[in-house]
Order: sequence, then structure tokens, then C-alpha cells
Amino acid sequence: MGCFDGMLLVSDYDNTFQYTESALSGGGAAAVPPPSARNLEAVSRWIAGGGRFAIATGRSLGAFRRQAERLPINAPVIVDNGGGIYDLAAERYVLRKLLPDCALTDLAAVEAAFPGTSMELYLSDERIHALHPTERNVQHRLLTGMSYTVIDALNGETIPVPLAKTLFMAEMPQLLRLRAFMTAHGWSERYEMIFSSDHLMELTAKGADKGAMARALKRLTNSQTLICIGDHANDLPMLLAADRAFAPANAIPEVRQSPGVTTVCHCRDGAVAEVIETIEQG
Repeated sequence: MGCFDGMLLVSDYDNTFQYTESALSGGGAAAVPPPSARNLEAVSRWIAGGGRFAIATGRSLGAFRRQAERLPINAPVIVDNGGGIYDLAAERYVLRKLLPDCALTDLAAVEAAFPGTSMELYLSDERIHALHPTERNVQHRLLTGMSYTVIDALNGETIPVPLAKTLFMAEMPQLLRLRAFMTAHGWSERYEMIFSSDHLMELTAKGADKGAMARALKRLTNSQTLICIGDHANDLPMLLAADRAFAPANAIPEVRQSPGVTTVCHCRDGAVAEVIETIEQG
């Protein structure tokens, strides 16, 4: 029996397990430092003690796969901000929630109401199409290493459905207007609309968030205790779902001040390792 038997630790990737903010300010993925040696050693110790470790990321599978190769992961990972659970070892999705086919019509209505809105549309086969891309999209591409095809219209010829998710890129006031528009049309009954940064809003299928998928992963791995750590608003669903919840010191105030969330060190200093050390201390 290991000291971490029955425990599942799920960590957000960007700016929780790995500091990636520097990539957005210049240099792209090449500017991202190596994974924290402290985190790597602690997670290896966690796994050796019988624990399960997974990443829950807003990134698509294609954008995360290369990072996953450098990490000691022994459980399926959550991708697309909760759009799916993917088993890296078996190379297959064990659970996936795609956008309903009406999403394309809904997105066209958003475009009509807010002309020029920047969207990244993630196809179910990992391809990405971009409508009205801006410098934000370029930065995002540099960070993830995923290229996109620029389109000039939303229709069945340019966008094969179903979609995995849609990413809106704009300043927060515009994102708030977009969400208010969607909510007013009753779309909250079929979509999750979650901010993943101060300029990104994720549109996934209803029930496709990190919290629902973290609970599903807990069941899939037959774990008794779910421990989660994340830094942004899109991590709140899984922090609320967790038996024990943590946030790095660099997390937004809304996360750090959420009830039941314990703040650990900055992600650059090994926040995930500090979580494991805290569990070890009892």
C-alpha cells in the first residue's frame, strides 16, 4: 500500500504546472522554461506512492500532446477545457462532449450581431479554423504550436461539424457582451461559456467543463479522493468539485479567494510540488 493510494491529483497546465506567460510576451513556445524540476520530482514521488496524476488543460489534444511527453502522467488527461478525457497510453478518447450541430448557426448569429469577432473553431479532428484572426491569435499559435486555417465565413462548406469547441478572443468588455448575448438567447442551456484568461472565452458543450470531467476521471480511475489545483476562472468548476482544492499564488483573486481553496507558492516555484508536500504532511 502506498501513501497516496486512492488519490487523484489533477493540475491545470498553463501557469499552474508550467509557467507559460513569458511565451505570450515574446518568443512563443521557445520562451517557455523547462518544466519545474521540483514539480517533476514530486509528481514522480506521488506516482511511486500509488497516486494518480493528470493534467486538465484548456488546450486541445494537439496543443498539449508534445508537453505531455515531458511529464510523468499516469491517468487520462482532460483537454479542450473539459471537452474530452483522453487516454495517452491507449491513444483514444474515453469520454468526449462535442458541440451540438446547431453551434454553427449560433456562431453565425454571434458574427451577425458582433461583426469582426475573432473566433478559433476547433474541429473534432484537431484542425483549427480562424475567423477574423488578430495579433492575439498569432500569440496563441506561438504558444501552442498549432497552426490554423483562416476562413472568411461560417458555413457548412468551410466548417465541418461537429466542433470540439470555439474560442473567442477579445478584450474582456467585449467578451462580457458576447456572453450576455448568448445568455439572453438561452444558449446557456446547451453551452458552457467560461473565461480562460482576460482575453479568452471558451465555448464547450453543456456539461463539458473541467469540474464535470474531473469527477468523471475520479470515477474512471476508481479514486476515493480528488485533489485539484488551478489558476484561472476555467479551473473553478474542478476546484469546486475537488475534495481538496489549491491555487498557485499567481492565480486570479477570484480563484484564490474561492471558499475551500488553499493558496500555495507561485507556479514558477513548484506549486504542484507544494500541494504534494502538503498532502504528505497530513
